Amino acid sequence: MTVRRYGWVILIGVLAVAGVLLALADISTGKVWPNPLAEVVVGSTPYGKPINATPAQTLRFDRTRVGDKLIFESPLLGFGPLSPYQALRAFLSNGAGLVLLALAALIVFPARARNTVERLEAKYGAAIAVAAGIVVMLLTLGVVTLLRFTLLFLAVAPLLVFVALLGALFGIACISLAIGRLVRRRLRLPEVNPLVAALAGALVVFDLAVIPYAGVIAFAVVALAGLGLAVVSRFGSPGGWSFVDLDW
Repeated sequence: MTVRRYGWVILIGVLAVAGVLLALADISTGKVWPNPLAEVVVGSTPYGKPINATPAQTLRFDRTRVGDKLIFESPLLGFGPLSPYQALRAFLSNGAGLVLLALAALIVFPARARNTVERLEAKYGAAIAVAAGIVVMLLTLGVVTLLRFTLLFLAVAPLLVFVALLGALFGIACISLAIGRLVRRRLRLPEVNPLVAALAGALVVFDLAVIPYAGVIAFAVVALAGLGLAVVSRFGSPGGWSFVDLDW
């Protein structure tokens, strides 16, 4: 009973620790394996820096240079150095940023988020969202490419990309809430505030993003699904999206 009572606290703690460890593994595997996308989420890696080397220049905002001191050789032969400081920094920056954006979207648009999550949890909702996201991405790239040859490019293209980014972020927030609801049902956790469930879901998304090799691909799929979900639900409108609206 006690474990179930503190189930959400334990789950969020496990997800946070897993995120740091996966980020650490992503940093370590980026050097030896052909993993060109390893630095997308975790940032620049310590490769090429001699371990415990004295930096040539001390930056004003980081006189202690803790990051250069906490670099260790990997116990596994052939893997790059381990940087726990950088892994923790990636979690506290990128991970926290993702969580805050997701929670902010749910707080600002609670009714629209609920409609969107219901659309996602419907039959074939996830597959439809991914397919719609791919179509929207291709259309966006096509329109941006065509706008490059017109005078409208400087004004319209950045706005189009910005709108697509907002749609993807809103969709990711709703996906985080849906993941949290799914985890609650699967693990039979007690009822909790939806923001707590969304927090757990956002941590799952971050953990997926820092998996070595597959992380960036997994996050790209989530982002495409979020973009498609925002489109098919019309940003959570009650009526959803349909060709019927073109017939009057």
